[in-house]
Amino acid sequence: MNAPPNMNALKSLSTRDDPAKGGRPIELVVLVLPGFSHLALHAFIEPFRIANTVSKLTLFRWRIAGSDAQSVKGASGLSVAVDVTMDELNSCLGDRGPHHLAVFAGEPVGRRLTPQFNNFLRTIARRGVPISAVGTATWLLAQTGLLAGTRCTIHWSRLAAFTEVFSQPQIRDALFVKDGQFSTCAGELAAFDLAVDLIASHVGGCTAQEVCRYATVDGQRSGSNRQTGPSGLAFAGVSDKLLMAMRLMEENIEYPLTMTEVAQRAGLSRRQLERLFAAHVHMPPVRHYLRIRVAHAKRLIEGTSMPIIDIAMACGFLSPSHFAKCFRTFNGLSPQQCRATTPAWVGPGLG
Repeated sequence: MNAPPNMNALKSLSTRDDPAKGGRPIELVVLVLPGFSHLALHAFIEPFRIANTVSKLTLFRWRIAGSDAQSVKGASGLSVAVDVTMDELNSCLGDRGPHHLAVFAGEPVGRRLTPQFNNFLRTIARRGVPISAVGTATWLLAQTGLLAGTRCTIHWSRLAAFTEVFSQPQIRDALFVKDGQFSTCAGELAAFDLAVDLIASHVGGCTAQEVCRYATVDGQRSGSNRQTGPSGLAFAGVSDKLLMAMRLMEENIEYPLTMTEVAQRAGLSRRQLERLFAAHVHMPPVRHYLRIRVAHAKRLIEGTSMPIIDIAMACGFLSPSHFAKCFRTFNGLSPQQCRATTPAWVGPGLG
């Protein structure tokens, strides 16, 4: 049974001593799992260190947690030492537990949800501790059922697979999403943006702005920003209606729209749509749409164990032979050959 957020605990968290009001520092626990991204980890932690530096106060404190006391190796091969274990955290939750838990996962993420980790996440959730999932850690929270009905995000390379495997969470293409007790983040440099947002929530926007200035970052990015621009668009200053047409294509994969429908919804005539694509994308809109669908199929082949025929249908191809022909045109190999290169750990989803 899913562990619902403890609203009383959440309320008590909001009334804990605030460092901005002279109370104790905000206590962060950063749980790292093997294969985590060092880029994401340091992009998340450094803003809190900078906040302490620019304010000349100990506004935040953090500890690195692990499943046991052994150091944890990241994707780069470098390891980080563990300050506290999950079992030790469980034992102190009733006393002075953390104000916030951030989880960093790597690949293969699906195999990281051990019974110990599952119970730990549920216990943390029942206590009302806010949880941030960074990068593929969103997958773990979805596996526990904690994200049912929750708006969330994950790294763009896993958006397609996540959408096919999990139906209850409401996935978004965004840098980070905050929904109630849970925050989810695309990972990598977006972890910096999430951290800055948390700093603004806890100690104010002025400190958050100073953190960005100290880090030579040109302002705070909104979590609602897309992780990547529309496919095929690598420059600014083009028509908003072209952007809208591209977004419509990306949002209608399984049941493709006709070019007339795309043009009408974007507020264009079909001829105007074709002219915009010719001028800025240098290919007809039909071919661009096909490229988007094939790219989506490739991500599903690489990120899930879905049968090829099911992937073809999920990407709007009614004929397996037509799908195979289009796939080879854009990728230079067949869907089956692409599947053969998939890592052995990929299971029903990402492991």
